[in-house]
Amino acid sequence: MKKTFMGVRLRKLRAERGLSQIAMANELGLSPSYLNQLEQNQRPLTVAVLLKIHRTLGVDVQQFSEDEEARLIAGMREALADAPEQVTLPELEEVAAQMPALGRALIALHRRNLEAMEQLETMALRLGDDRSDVTAPRATPFEVVRDFFVAHQNHFDGLDRAAESLAGEAEASGGTLTEWLAQRLLQKHGVRVLFAGDTKDIKRHYEPAAHALRLSSALGAAQQAFQLGTQLALLELGDEIESLMDAPPLTEDVPSRKLARIGLANYFAGALLLPYGKFLQAAESLRYDIDLLGQRFGVGFETVCHRLSSLQRPAAPGVPFFFVRVDRAGNISKRQSATHFHFSRTGGTCPLWNVYEAFGQPGHILTQLASMPDGRTYLWIARTVSRGQRGYGSPRKTFSIGLGCDIRHAPRLVYAKGLDLRDPEAATPIGMGCKVCERMHCPQRAFPFVGRPLDVDENQSRFTPYGIAW
Repeated sequence: MKKTFMGVRLRKLRAERGLSQIAMANELGLSPSYLNQLEQNQRPLTVAVLLKIHRTLGVDVQQFSEDEEARLIAGMREALADAPEQVTLPELEEVAAQMPALGRALIALHRRNLEAMEQLETMALRLGDDRSDVTAPRATPFEVVRDFFVAHQNHFDGLDRAAESLAGEAEASGGTLTEWLAQRLLQKHGVRVLFAGDTKDIKRHYEPAAHALRLSSALGAAQQAFQLGTQLALLELGDEIESLMDAPPLTEDVPSRKLARIGLANYFAGALLLPYGKFLQAAESLRYDIDLLGQRFGVGFETVCHRLSSLQRPAAPGVPFFFVRVDRAGNISKRQSATHFHFSRTGGTCPLWNVYEAFGQPGHILTQLASMPDGRTYLWIARTVSRGQRGYGSPRKTFSIGLGCDIRHAPRLVYAKGLDLRDPEAATPIGMGCKVCERMHCPQRAFPFVGRPLDVDENQSRFTPYGIAW
């Protein structure tokens, strides 16, 4: 047992029993001066004293468990991830050791806040349709898996470290990552890699009976390595992936489990292409310049943004980013978050958000300071990406990629250059959607805020009635 100081807990325990310091010392067979030193944190709580407390007072030793402290610290770190002022680990350790009730109350309040935000999102979903009988549908497998990734802060340390280790082996071989992965699949799993000319948009097709993995010949080098890494994860890390999914709501949801399995394999493949330590070091040295990172590692804009949103290793975290991909209609097809940012599930998010403005300036990186109704301000980077054209006249897939972080992390990013981070009026007010946004004077408001009674004066013209007047 490490040296643990728990004076506050001992004083609280004594107060609950209605004992004086001398009386409690006598019951425990300790000298009053020694108990006083324990309560003043001048002496650590030893195993011998802990056992005496258990035998004499019938106190559950779990209250003094280091595992319990670790869980409490982890919970508080999550609850305070977006605190206006950073709370250091030593401070959290002090609260967990000395004032656990305060820590549990903080975590409970954080959970209540998340539940309230979830209820607000449900309200936004129901009000997204003008029909009065609309009810919130059951979450789709895509939504279940997205929430699963967000709950893990988009970071899976075991998979990340396994990928980093294999990336080191591949680099030491002297060849390309694609060649090394193809060789490993063949030697360790007997799987041959074949390239097919026309795969009808199927990038990877595995045939277990034939021990063959077919890849589209249209894939670039990085895309080939990504697909090979995905297949390697499914073959070599199946047990670890299954263990990550052994928790509600994935436990009994077969479609969601299948989707989550692919998502975790993709996570491993991304970490293989962009190994944690090497990529984080490059990101910090380049001030998170996405284009320069893409050039250095030979990957695209979206891939870099994906990886940046997952750099939350406990001992070496990067900037906690939010990542989102939307189309012109406002449909959000990807959303990942290393910390809390409330994305709309159904689209229709604020049109003042630069993620939508990016469609008007394709290929250009747009920056924006944006403030939410709760007062938090974020730095957002947005740019369009296009792909998939098969020839003249065929349509291309075009998305807007958004990457954001809390303003307190903005000085670490090259994109903060020229922005006045200290001017609260420099931020554009955005929200989750008109019907649940209380900004009454927003120039882009499409519907009135449901939390305020409609007040119409026919003798005044303050605004055009939504969807009624010319």
